[in-house]
Amino acid sequence: MSQESILVVDDEPDIRNLVQEILVDEGYEVSVAENTKIARKHASSKQPDLVLLDIWMPGEDGISLLKDWQSSGSLQCPVVMMSGHGTVETAVEATRLGAYDFIEKPLTMAKLLVSVKRALEASDQNETSTINDSLIEAPIGASLPIQSLRDQAKKLAAHDNILFIKGENGVGKKSYANFIHSLSSRKSKRFISLNEDNFNTREATKQLIGSEEDGVITPGIFELSKGGTIFISDVAKINPQGQKLLLRLLQRKQYYRVGGSIDQKFDARMMVATQHNLQAEVKANRFDDELYFLLNVIPVRIPALREHLQDVPELLRYYIDFYCSKDNYPYRNFAIAAQNRLLHYTWPGNVRELKNLVQRLLILSSEDEISAEEVEQALEEQSAESQNDSTEHEKLYRLPLREARESFERSYFLYQLKQVDGNISKLSERVGLERTHLYRKLRALGINTKDVQ
Repeated sequence: MSQESILVVDDEPDIRNLVQEILVDEGYEVSVAENTKIARKHASSKQPDLVLLDIWMPGEDGISLLKDWQSSGSLQCPVVMMSGHGTVETAVEATRLGAYDFIEKPLTMAKLLVSVKRALEASDQNETSTINDSLIEAPIGASLPIQSLRDQAKKLAAHDNILFIKGENGVGKKSYANFIHSLSSRKSKRFISLNEDNFNTREATKQLIGSEEDGVITPGIFELSKGGTIFISDVAKINPQGQKLLLRLLQRKQYYRVGGSIDQKFDARMMVATQHNLQAEVKANRFDDELYFLLNVIPVRIPALREHLQDVPELLRYYIDFYCSKDNYPYRNFAIAAQNRLLHYTWPGNVRELKNLVQRLLILSSEDEISAEEVEQALEEQSAESQNDSTEHEKLYRLPLREARESFERSYFLYQLKQVDGNISKLSERVGLERTHLYRKLRALGINTKDVQ
């Protein structure tokens, strides 16, 4: 993983060189710029992790550059302003415009290093909280398959190889990838989860690799993932164009933004997953064979829950504690007869189905102990809901294409909105649509976000 990079922008060569020497000695990768024009060029060619920006410089000043970066969204890192003529008004203005901190000259080594450290830590925490918001949990259970998964995770976390995770729907492939990320040297950086829509939509290329248009730089997902991990939930669903993009990226480890001419280094660990037989997809000419062999170097299979049923009681206890502490549900436990019924259930939806069952029974049960009868009723209701879903799908298939697509899109966006509590920013990241296009799509489908909040 690369060092944290810092861009120092100051017109005084003595200060530039001194700050560079200090930060290099501290282990940072440091670039320097003597004016805003060169600073823009540096930031465009390689997004830094932090910018130290002087306010008073000949020509364009640092405040104007900060305004430009903030309005265009082309800089995705904290900025610390520096000035030898500091006033309260200047510091307030810089902070209002989005600067993380303001330090006065003459610079002291202690103040400089403290400000740099805090800014970088704040950036890491923000990235982790906004992007990596899924539950990080080790595989739960005492069975040999689950113990083996935990042991494997420690070994896999020590390397940066591409990881290929196989398993049925609902076994916890994303959770396992996130767990490995949390054990790795990349754990303070972003864990970004992508699906096929991030590759298959018309705007996918720009969203992934970014763009440079009319002097405005828009970083893509690959750029924002620098130093972290990218997880693709089902690589088998990526279309041929997306497969080619992914293959080029993994082979070359670099790319050009759309409209750009400077190569960008790709520095993220790639983890992909699928519930499909990828080898069969290759034989059917639906998946690129070269990409398959590149991905299949380190395959890991997550077992279905029916293969380690002895872990069901421990999983039940774990998710009871989780939902009771997270959502303040009243504490209940499963009766022995109820646990026995679940130990002999086939779990077609795997661990995801178990989590949903625990949540439902904690909400609906009125007793301290969940009985076998309540479990049986819940399982029957889940089966009926699954059959209803199949009936709805059959109705959808009978509609004209346009109506079917609109019906699906409306259900899709309503579901996704509920998952993010109506937060448009999170929805934009989750579905991979730029906010302007997202608002237009929601209006066309007649969806009011306020109704979901």
